[in-house]
Amino acid sequence: MSHSYYEYRFCFGSNPCRVVIEEEFPAINTIFAALSSSTRTLLVCDTNTLRFAQRVGELPAVILESGETAKRWASVEKILRGAYEAGLGRDGLFIGIGGGVVCDLTAFAASVYMRGASLCLIPTTLLAMADASLGGKTGFDLFDIKNLAGTFYPAALVYMPLESLHSLPEREWRSGMAELIKTSVLDEDELMFSRIALSGAADTDSAFLISRAVEIKGRIVEEDPQETGERRALLNLGHTFGHALETSAGLGRLSHGEAVAWGMVRSCELGRALGITPPERAQAIIDVINSQGYETRAPHPLMGDSALFMRALEGDKKKRGGGMVFVTPAERGARLVDPSGRGDSFITLIESLVNGAYSR
Repeated sequence: MSHSYYEYRFCFGSNPCRVVIEEEFPAINTIFAALSSSTRTLLVCDTNTLRFAQRVGELPAVILESGETAKRWASVEKILRGAYEAGLGRDGLFIGIGGGVVCDLTAFAASVYMRGASLCLIPTTLLAMADASLGGKTGFDLFDIKNLAGTFYPAALVYMPLESLHSLPEREWRSGMAELIKTSVLDEDELMFSRIALSGAADTDSAFLISRAVEIKGRIVEEDPQETGERRALLNLGHTFGHALETSAGLGRLSHGEAVAWGMVRSCELGRALGITPPERAQAIIDVINSQGYETRAPHPLMGDSALFMRALEGDKKKRGGGMVFVTPAERGARLVDPSGRGDSFITLIESLVNGAYSR
């Protein structure tokens, strides 16, 4: 297929973030040409994506364990040590090749190495292409809290090779579909949502869905690069509930997408209870989520202790002014819900939604 190319102005300084969607993996010379540089480089991958890293070039590499359990400070330190031992200076280039965990860790390490080195991300999963590689959020899990530590550091180049999706395990595919569904809810002309509702997770739609997700998220992040306003916060639809579920279940037991899908259903229910989400729209979104086979019951079978869930919810990093922040679908797009001033009745409502006790 012919490639898709986008430029967004949410990088630091004057340089844009370039996004390339192509069928094949890039060679290192292609990356150097896109960045107009040729310098000391470190590849970062995990045990699942080592084979892809070897196709990019024979370069110094750090190989992480795969999975959410690797998303911790020890992995960051391993990347930083690898960069130092490879002789990278401040003009060095970090290339992260993998899913959301690798992208987040590599980007964070690049952001703090000598106060900021160059960064290229090559996402290899649907989740990473749909969300993690674009927009500049970096981070790792700390104190058993999802993504508690992080920075804003957009990659100068994001290269999305669609061929990596052909061998993606079904669970990884469904994890990414949750983020695509989330983005489609934010698409106010509903083109993306309609396509997913009609064709589901068909592999033939992946190029369109990823391109559309890049366009939607890119525009949103350009308007609010560091989430200082309300616009970028809309990308957290389903995430306040989802991150708390990941934490209470034990990080790594659920995929990020599985947790976000469950969280989006709770967000639909919350929006319906508050009169923000029209009942027919809430049901249409829930129907699409259920059609993908996610576990959406409340309470979630892996949620564990509800008190632990609520502590994780109240400790979520997306808090504003000391309070939790939720995003719910609206008649079109989505809307931020600030619970401040709503009193204990709001917390009771949240608890009833999470525990499955709420009845309309």
